[in-house]
Amino acid sequence: MINQIGENAKNAKLALSLLTSEKKDEVLNGLALALDINRVLIKDENIKDMEAGKNTGLDAALLDRLLLDDKRIDQMITGLHDLISFPDPIGEVLETIKRDNGLLIEKISVPLGVVGIIYESRPNVTLDAFSLCFKSGNVSILKGGKEAIHSNIILETIIRDVLVQNHLNPDILQVIKQTDRETTKQMMKMNEYIDVLIPRGSQGLIRSVLENSNIPVIQTGAGNCHIYVDKEADQDMAIEIIINAKIQRPGVCNALESLLVNKYIADEFLPKLALALPEVTFFADSLAQAIVPGFKLAEEADYAREYLGLSASIKICDDYNDAITHINKYSTGHSEAIITENKEVAELFTRAVDSSTVYVNASTRFTDGSEFGYGAEIGISTQKLHARGPMGLKQLCSYKYIVHGNGQTRN
Repeated sequence: MINQIGENAKNAKLALSLLTSEKKDEVLNGLALALDINRVLIKDENIKDMEAGKNTGLDAALLDRLLLDDKRIDQMITGLHDLISFPDPIGEVLETIKRDNGLLIEKISVPLGVVGIIYESRPNVTLDAFSLCFKSGNVSILKGGKEAIHSNIILETIIRDVLVQNHLNPDILQVIKQTDRETTKQMMKMNEYIDVLIPRGSQGLIRSVLENSNIPVIQTGAGNCHIYVDKEADQDMAIEIIINAKIQRPGVCNALESLLVNKYIADEFLPKLALALPEVTFFADSLAQAIVPGFKLAEEADYAREYLGLSASIKICDDYNDAITHINKYSTGHSEAIITENKEVAELFTRAVDSSTVYVNASTRFTDGSEFGYGAEIGISTQKLHARGPMGLKQLCSYKYIVHGNGQTRN
């Protein structure tokens, strides 16, 4: 089964790479219409996943990720229209080099080829992944988690129907319907068919893919995101930013998980924090717990944890250097922030923190393709090759060189 899916994807790759921009946008527009027409069917299938999730004890954050209601479907449709408005990245001349011998060398943007994506709980990833891969000329093989299987299958059905209606190979998208771990491991070994593998989900999933895949992997998703409140911070602004970063959607990868507070303001700031966020359980060092006894005493592992819920760690730091050291030790490389009015400290922080996205006086929740102006995203890359940060259309491309000559030979 898994090899047949690989063969199907390989056979669909060439035709997709030759599609015109106009045809790709026509398909995406048709897909937006199909989502609207089939929204009742989508919600009915999603209800099956939601009910199963509740019965198996999924927490509120994971159920939020799983939900497809009218608002989420509207967002998916809007995302498709936004994507249509973006220029096609394929064929873009990235660089032109003219050599003394008369050779003209062009560096051209091309698709990656076949993109495999393994993800958990979020059925909207099925739509986002297909649409981004399709616009950038890539075939996609998707494997979602068992939590969203009914939602993923109905979305695949709608997408494949739209492809057929446009006289295209429906195998441009394939969703692997088996949800067992053995099938996932087999997918990780499909280097004959899949050009790049992107895991989206928990740290455990990402670690498993990195350890077992023989396909090049783009590491995404896990977000132990930090905010450091400097001694020269506007404390009221810091509270507002922390509320947004922790409370707005606690189950997403760009939510605040670790809070660092300068020791000179801790006595004043931490009681304000506890009052502003009573619903959050804080795991704190002994210094912070002495100031707010309601905090729970942190263990070492708590500083490395991605909570994905209404919990976070707190540590009091001597200064910004102490905060930087802590972040670079425990961070997953996703998003970090400093709250300070000191421009010199802010600059030093942004230079020294080794994460994909570093903020000054803003919430980590902005690490998102749409917020960066990329439209939908395939994920947030937390590594340095071949993409870093929010991955939009251009990050789903590679390049090749086209060399034009008129008879040159090398001496």
